[in-house]
Amino acid sequence: MKKRHLLRLALLGVAASLATASVLAQDFPVKKTVTMVVGFAPGGAADAAARLMAKKLGENIGQTVVVDNKAGAGGNIAHQLVANGPTDGSTILLGSIGPLTIAPHMMKLPYDPFKDLAPLSGGVHFPNVLVVNAGAGIKTLADFVAAARKGKDAVSYASTGSGSASHLTGELFALQIKADMLHVPYKGGAPAMQDLLANRFTGYFAAPPTALPHIETGKLTPLATTGLTRPAYMPNIPTVAESGYPGFEALNWYAFVASAKTPAPILDRWNQEIVKVLRDPEVRDALGKLGLTAHPTSRAELTDFMTKESTKWGTIVRERKITGE
Repeated sequence: MKKRHLLRLALLGVAASLATASVLAQDFPVKKTVTMVVGFAPGGAADAAARLMAKKLGENIGQTVVVDNKAGAGGNIAHQLVANGPTDGSTILLGSIGPLTIAPHMMKLPYDPFKDLAPLSGGVHFPNVLVVNAGAGIKTLADFVAAARKGKDAVSYASTGSGSASHLTGELFALQIKADMLHVPYKGGAPAMQDLLANRFTGYFAAPPTALPHIETGKLTPLATTGLTRPAYMPNIPTVAESGYPGFEALNWYAFVASAKTPAPILDRWNQEIVKVLRDPEVRDALGKLGLTAHPTSRAELTDFMTKESTKWGTIVRERKITGE
């Protein structure tokens, strides 16, 4: 009798486990096609990272993962779309530093990134690189600073949108050099780069994937990178910090989020899948070749990271009196 009772309990345990697995399988995700939304135009760093990771995610979960570019308003359009979008796990967002931690300090948004979007995992991070057109006659960071100090808005710089990382990096740099620069916002890295190549403005704190091909062909002159140390893929380009502005650091980053109304088991499963992809050696190597560093995190770690970034950039917004454009 005792053995029969133990056997019955064991069978019940197996049945319960199978039932739980079945529920989780049904919950994640409910649609055959998963949409990964990106807040910038095709051709930039966010788009390059998203397409690389979407392919591997699709292979791992056995479903199609498509990248949907929703450019505009510095990425805020995409973030609002996902905040108010599907809650079944079928839509995720490769969110960016601007809409998640900068824009809320600049303007009243129709969504709250800390309440309406749920963290999934960190994505990638990287320093920007200040580049100018090779024909601009500016060869060093000192040349750029000297030009900027000639008068108000004597130099102009592009960004991927008002409130984006490239915008705030420019504002932080302007604060450091005690000079004003004219901000020229775009809808993404690719269109900004096209106009820099046409010499329509002075400089651009560009993401490595956007800038490196043109640095290699000699069309752009790199002046400085914005991390505390020189990245391995740009060993000959000095940092802003070592060029006379100690402690200067402005890292760009993208992280995965979804609608906050998505059930917790689905959010947790997405964390597992995204972290798995970001730890894949082939993916890390491919991202590295683009100048991007994989940054997998737990959901709680991403929340803490976003909170610290929000505090840092909120201070810069107030000091520079930056508002939405």
